[in-house]
Amino acid sequence: MVPGGTYFFTVVTDRRRPIFASLSARTILGDVIRECRQSHPFEVRAIVLLPDHLHSIWCLRPGDANYSGRWQWIKSEFTKRWLTSGGKECSVTVGRKDDGRRGVWQPKYWEHTIEEESDFESRFDYVHYNPVKHGYVRCPIDWQWSTFHHWVQRGVYSAHWACGDRDPRLNFDHIEKTVGE
Repeated sequence: MVPGGTYFFTVVTDRRRPIFASLSARTILGDVIRECRQSHPFEVRAIVLLPDHLHSIWCLRPGDANYSGRWQWIKSEFTKRWLTSGGKECSVTVGRKDDGRRGVWQPKYWEHTIEEESDFESRFDYVHYNPVKHGYVRCPIDWQWSTFHHWVQRGVYSAHWACGDRDPRLNFDHIEKTVGE
């Protein structure tokens, strides 16, 4: 962990259930992340929410390296609210149940500390290209649950970035080996 660092995350639902295909689940997760940011500030530079997982890039404040506490709270609080709202969970083993775990999230997540601008840029692109990669849409602009639209408005991307055939410059092999996909 690097205090004040920038981190890339992949967080996956238990058994890759498409929980986030539900508007209710997406709303709950958004609320929980906003509340976490208010109580323990950090910047979300990029995020994409797919039916069974999410990718995100966070920047923590100088001196702060506690992303794990944030993810623990986000996953726990989402789980409580999701189940209270009638959401379903997967069955869990006795060991997981004894540890207080529920069948909503995979127990762990993937984290990568971003130390170079080129690494940031490729992971930033990876986050925004992910719905195209998984075949949900033809263009990143067509996926609603992403920060892509935010960055188009600010001129970082064109609205037609990465549409259609995969641009050979978008080589994510080095990332895909490290993010659980």
